[in-house]
Amino acid sequence: MTVQIPDHASEDCRTLSSILAIVGDKWTVLIVVLLGDGPKRFNEIKRMVGGISQRMLTFTLRGLERDGLVTRTVYPTTPPRVEYELTELGGTLWKAVEPLSSWARNHLDEIVASRDTFDEKSDL
Repeated sequence: MTVQIPDHASEDCRTLSSILAIVGDKWTVLIVVLLGDGPKRFNEIKRMVGGISQRMLTFTLRGLERDGLVTRTVYPTTPPRVEYELTELGGTLWKAVEPLSSWARNHLDEIVASRDTFDEKSDL
């Protein structure tokens, strides 16, 4: 007996998969966590997220804006000031990923020590 999967179910799975790919991206999580305490300027985010290129930060912020998670506000100053802020929907994502961020911060020393121990054993 063959099971027929409705077309809308596989479409839902593809859409869900594309959303989870963005939400699970390391840069997305870091940026959402940083924006959790209020709006930030592009260069401020870039400084806070070590190791991200300007191109990748732009790409990630545009994706977050496209998905309705971040708003981009341009202030009419010279030079123009641009700020990024979580939307209401973005705030719900922050509530989901912030506990993970807290866990990582709380266990950072233990994880680094475990890595060092493992690497020392591997070098023998």
